[in-house]
Amino acid sequence: MKRTPLFGPDDVVVIAPTPLPWTKDELLDTGTLARNVQRWGETPLSGFVVGSGGSEETYISEAELFEAVAVVRDSCPDGKLVIGGIDSPSTTETIRRIHRFADTGADLIRVRIPQTPSGGNRGEVVEYYSRIAEESPLPIIVIHQTWQSGGFAATPEEIGEICNLDNVIAYIGWHNVRYEAYVRRFVPPTVAFWSPNGSLVLPYALIGASGVCCFFADWAPELITDILLLAKQGRYQEASALQEKVFWADFIGMSHGVAALKAGLTLLGYDGSAPRDPVRPLGNDEIDELRAAFRAAGLLAT
Repeated sequence: MKRTPLFGPDDVVVIAPTPLPWTKDELLDTGTLARNVQRWGETPLSGFVVGSGGSEETYISEAELFEAVAVVRDSCPDGKLVIGGIDSPSTTETIRRIHRFADTGADLIRVRIPQTPSGGNRGEVVEYYSRIAEESPLPIIVIHQTWQSGGFAATPEEIGEICNLDNVIAYIGWHNVRYEAYVRRFVPPTVAFWSPNGSLVLPYALIGASGVCCFFADWAPELITDILLLAKQGRYQEASALQEKVFWADFIGMSHGVAALKAGLTLLGYDGSAPRDPVRPLGNDEIDELRAAFRAAGLLAT
């Protein structure tokens, strides 16, 4: 049975990866996580992705992942979405994790298009999502954000087949806007189309995006939401002026990853903690540059 679309054409959706704070002994700091989520709950942020690059997904255990999901579920206000992130090329493992996310209280699942050696997954990717969509008790968000610097994980036609599956409700594009502008024609109007990056909110809006999933929304969900709203209203000059504020800080974030994300949260009054060992925290000079970028964006007082 075709699932009713969760996101309507007039909705503006801003979701973000949820960074996980650690104690000095590198244990999950559940109290700090709860406080951070409660503060985000007072912003326009639509939902939380647990199990992503921003959640240090390759540095955490499965037990820590699902403990974090439970904390986010208990701490976020009604109406905010809890989204489980999965990056696994195994159909069986992905389905198993989907059921665990469902049992732990997630509302949706965000599944990254799996990558195999060049040319290895043509055709397989559609079968992968077909099985997942059939067996998942939760609606699925597809993400085409790849870890490698070049190439893509699926063709536009394959992405179209995936997005036409009954249980798929949203698609997050890749950083190559040129590529995704063509992919857009294969994504049905019942499936939400979202930007993957804070620097690309306006460019993606110009090709039809109504939402975004990016770590900059952890720092400034109001700013990201305003860019989307202005673009949706056709006020592109105003949206462009706000988009300009994102670039410097976002570039630092892209350059330094989760270390910058956490340092930025600390500057903004959240408890970001340090990244998990062996990832190096930002140095003083790097923090000073991020602080300057935040001031230039109006996120901190000068």
